[in-house]
Amino acid sequence: MDRSSAGISGQYKRSNNSYNQPNGHAPSSRHGRYRLATVRQWDNPPRTAPGRNEFYHSSGTRSSQHLQCRSVNSAQDFNALIKQEIMDDLVRKSNRFGHRYDGRNHGQYASSIKKYTSAAKRPLNRTEQSQLMRLLQNFTATRSWNWRSLTTTLHSFTSAGVFTLHKPMDERVKLTQAKLLSTLFDSIIFKCNQKPEASDIDALGITNLLWAMAKLVDNGQMQKLELNEAMAALLPHVNAQEANFKPQEIVNRLWAMAKLADNGQEQGLELNETVAALLPHINAQKDQFNAQGITNLLWAMAKLTDNGHERTPELKEAVAALLPCVNVQKANFKPQEIANLLWAMAKLVDSGQEQTPEFKKAFAALLPHVGAQKANFNPQYIVNLLWAMAKLVDNGQEQTPELKETLAALLPHVSAQKANFTPQGIANLLWAMAKLVDNGQEQTPGLNEALAALLPHVNLQKANFKPQGIANLLWAMAKLVDSGQEQTPGLNEAVAALLPHINAQKDQFIPQHIANLLWAMAKLVDSGQEWTPEFKEAVAALLPRVNAQKKQFNAQAIAIMLWAMAKLGELLELNVVISTFESLVYQISENPQFSQQEIPLSLWGVMVCSARLFLDSNANKSNVFENHMDDLFTRLKNTSPDNEEEQSIITQAASWLGRACPVVRHYQTNISKNQVDFRDQLKSSIPSLRIEEEKSLNSLPPVDLLLPDHNMVIEVQGPSHYVGGDFKTRNGSTLLKIALLQKAGFEVIEIPANQLLKKDLMKPYIDQIKIRVSIAPKGHDCVSLKRGWADAAYVTGEEHSK
Repeated sequence: MDRSSAGISGQYKRSNNSYNQPNGHAPSSRHGRYRLATVRQWDNPPRTAPGRNEFYHSSGTRSSQHLQCRSVNSAQDFNALIKQEIMDDLVRKSNRFGHRYDGRNHGQYASSIKKYTSAAKRPLNRTEQSQLMRLLQNFTATRSWNWRSLTTTLHSFTSAGVFTLHKPMDERVKLTQAKLLSTLFDSIIFKCNQKPEASDIDALGITNLLWAMAKLVDNGQMQKLELNEAMAALLPHVNAQEANFKPQEIVNRLWAMAKLADNGQEQGLELNETVAALLPHINAQKDQFNAQGITNLLWAMAKLTDNGHERTPELKEAVAALLPCVNVQKANFKPQEIANLLWAMAKLVDSGQEQTPEFKKAFAALLPHVGAQKANFNPQYIVNLLWAMAKLVDNGQEQTPELKETLAALLPHVSAQKANFTPQGIANLLWAMAKLVDNGQEQTPGLNEALAALLPHVNLQKANFKPQGIANLLWAMAKLVDSGQEQTPGLNEAVAALLPHINAQKDQFIPQHIANLLWAMAKLVDSGQEWTPEFKEAVAALLPRVNAQKKQFNAQAIAIMLWAMAKLGELLELNVVISTFESLVYQISENPQFSQQEIPLSLWGVMVCSARLFLDSNANKSNVFENHMDDLFTRLKNTSPDNEEEQSIITQAASWLGRACPVVRHYQTNISKNQVDFRDQLKSSIPSLRIEEEKSLNSLPPVDLLLPDHNMVIEVQGPSHYVGGDFKTRNGSTLLKIALLQKAGFEVIEIPANQLLKKDLMKPYIDQIKIRVSIAPKGHDCVSLKRGWADAAYVTGEEHSK
């Protein structure tokens, strides 16, 4: 079994706890996900693996003087193993015995190559592999070989790195590898399909074969079609050999099953039966597994569930049996094993594992060892540790002092190793930091330094991020900004670097990515990020994908996108918004499973779209969205929201639909200096004018100035009423408030605050108001001082901010 047998894939595929979270990984790739964090070392099994220093000895005298069964240490010349006379002798023996040749000498030779790499403590390098391949052009497995020879040859060559795909790959080497693998698997499949009485298949050979197949698939050397054919032939024998497993065989088999499943092997009945046959042995032999075995078993079960394997009672029992062993052997885990264990525990919880007392004890037992071995974690381990802690916290793990200390111990190593993280690692780290902050982690100097260290590398590696990496990076930066992170030049540059790649990879984003990207861009712009041409192009590239994949969005994604498009307000063309909303709101009516987080977001988005239709003089005034608004309001009104945002949404919906408001709002007033100055100037110019301030109309947020004798509202719009504070483009909150006031019968005058900085700038507006109040209103319109009176603009606020 190889040292990386608990290779980690942190996939952030969902974010169930909050409607504005990405994900996950995530974590992503097969089934719409891509892997975000993989721990791998060189592909060489540890000394505890079956077959590393073992060979299936055939009866009879060894046939070649060149193939003495002895260890080859690293000091011995590799050239001794690649002499042409060795291969000539193998070919001669094979030809001499013909169909009676059992492959024993070929298997012995393969074993000698593995012993060389074991002594050298590394796989073959590219030069050695190329030299060996010249010899192996005539190394051909046949159907006459016995089971031991076949499995020993495949296991030994795989372990030694004979089949490793180096980059760049020499075409001659690649062809020789393909030919050798083809003859080996043809003979193995033939052997597996023989009648039982003619078969010499044994348990150890099956274990070695499964390990080798898993490694080949994991390294891209075996295609799915070949894998499925080989597995179909092998699995009946796996299930027939289920008794008397040694602990290491249990570990290796379950690890192989997990690796194969992770690389596309279908979770068919026979694979499930194989896993089911192994699980009881874990419980029965739980005290016999060493630290690496415990790690690999938990990793394998986490990986299996992540790939769709059912969390059966047997699997739950196996996990429960191993967790106390983590605590017992806590001092024996190596850095990679600690990282893999925490990843596995986080992934199991993310798949539904309960955080039992035993689980919490195992987690608590590992944390001090993270701090103790902090200097020994390589970049990938750091990534997976932080991902695991973020995922566990996101699933309810308390942020204990020990967890905070562990996090504090790791963060300096992020800065120290900043240049060594892969693109996937950078995406995972930023996702993890954003998740931790979103769950209450203080933005300490250490966290800020780690963030600042990583951001330049987003720009440096911008061309290497995959779709999920791009989505998670932008989500993370938006979430950090939303949590109070300063929009530094480094952060702005990282955002700007990623935006063109949204357009370039637009066809590769899955529905969850699209929703997370739209949420992130809306949040960033709402927080002051400049609306650049690149932002506009990125949004324009994503919106057609919404229509194209409309049936694949879940309730959370629909709610996120409705909110994001509404938040961007007038930045998006009305006809584009309407067509996209129409494709999504029908999904709402067909999906009654919207949560109490998703309903208010969706309702607010639909109201803003309706407001845009209402305010547009050229739009068809028959509002196609009111039925959906009514449906969402009905679902929400029977709840008792305890936060002001949801109460505000309910109030606005009741006003729009003409219903009794089920909640009583209490608003805080905040009178700006611009508002006071304009009120005083207006009062001075028209002494008889009755003016009321901060008046709540129809339970809506207070208006700035009300002229009750004229049913006129004056709104002094500060920067928070505009997208990006540009004083030109009204955001969704502002548009909705104006539309609601008009529907209630008020004429609304909007004055951008940047037009009221001096008294002489106020005069044109006051003169226009004088004209308006001297004429009886013929209707209730919104007077746009930007469009009608001067080059001004609008501003946005969630509630009534100035």
